[in-house]
This record gives sequence, C-alpha cells and structure tokens, in this order.
Amino acid sequence: MPKKTTIPHSLDDTDHWIFDLDNTLYPAACDLFSQIDVKMGAFISQHLGIDRIDARKLQKHYYREHGTTLAGLMANDGIHPDVFLDFVHDIDVTPIPPSPDLRFALSKLPGQRLVYTNGSVKHAENVMDRLGITDLFDGVYDIIAADYRPKPDPEPYKDFVKIFDVEPNRAVMVEDIARNLEPAHEMGMSTVLIRTARYDAAADEDDHIHHIADDLLDWLQGVLWR
Repeated sequence: MPKKTTIPHSLDDTDHWIFDLDNTLYPAACDLFSQIDVKMGAFISQHLGIDRIDARKLQKHYYREHGTTLAGLMANDGIHPDVFLDFVHDIDVTPIPPSPDLRFALSKLPGQRLVYTNGSVKHAENVMDRLGITDLFDGVYDIIAADYRPKPDPEPYKDFVKIFDVEPNRAVMVEDIARNLEPAHEMGMSTVLIRTARYDAAADEDDHIHHIADDLLDWLQGVLWR
C-alpha cells in the first residue's frame, strides 16, 4: 500500500488544486495513450515518409531525448506543432466513464481547480467534458501556453503560477509521473503521485513526493471526509 496518503495542511490552507490530465483525472486503465501512441507513429510515418517501424523508433528516441515526441519533431524536422497536436489528439474518449462521484468530490475542494497538461487545451476539454467536470475548473495550462516546453522543465511552472496567481505553499499538485512533481516541490507545493503501471516503488522514498495514492477519487474522498 502507498506510504503517504494525506496532505500536510488543512483544506482551508489550500487555495489551488492543480491536476495533470492524462492518467490522473481519469484512470490509467482507460488507456487513451495507446490511441495517441498509434497516432503519433502514423503522423511521423506520413510526414517524414518512413515506414511504421522506423517511425516508432524515432518517436521513442525523440521522447527520450527531448521530453516529448513533439519537441523532437519541432527541433529536428520543422513540424508545425498545431498540425501534430490536432492529429494525435483526434481520439475516441468514450473509454473514459463519466464520473458523477469525481465531480462531487472536486466540487467540494476549496479554492481554484486547474489543469496543467503536456497535451492541448482541446484534448483537455474533450476529456473533461467526457468526465462531466469541465465547468468546475478555472483554467487549463497546456503545452502551447508552455511554449512547447514539456514538464518537468521548471520554467513553465514559474509561468503557470504567475498566470494563475498561485501561491505555491498553498497549492497541491497531482500527477502520475514522479519527475513532473520535482519542480512543484521545489516551489513549495504539496505533491501527490497517482500510481499507474509506470510507478516506481523508489518514489516511496523521494523527498519531492509527499503523498501517494492508487486512485484520484479515493484520495480526494479521503482528504475531504477523513
């Protein structure tokens, strides 16, 4: 079981709740990324004129070297980001079940609710519309707003807190990728890691991970009604 499950301060001391999108606001078992992954390979194959096997190798190479496949395509191949984002996020979101329980829990959080994603606003809105929670959020900060600098590049985090007037020591950030919580911790935020198949047990000991949970809804309910 996760070692850390609560937040270090009271609800009244939290002004901003910041959520990653994919595999955080909805369960990783929905596996939307498998659709996006296939579409990225198809995009590279079509636009660079290479076969699917070489396209996949390049896709993963760019991800490792640049933080996102998009960043590698922009740096090395002159790909326009809007064309890429529109293509890869044109997916079926029906594997995500609408969640009235998540809506209710989110609605009870004090302060503002924000999304910070390496995806696009359009993708975020499609996902949140499916969950039935779009109107509960006060803003979405996406890869375009971040000038295509993906998490965990610390500079967009600084931009994010300025845009939304976030006081880091009164904010909670929830993510499914441990390294993306490092800049948030350094700024003074409380951090929550949602465990997925990519979870590394070493995160139990990481100083920048304050709390670990298996499911966002269960964690929120525990925070609100413990």
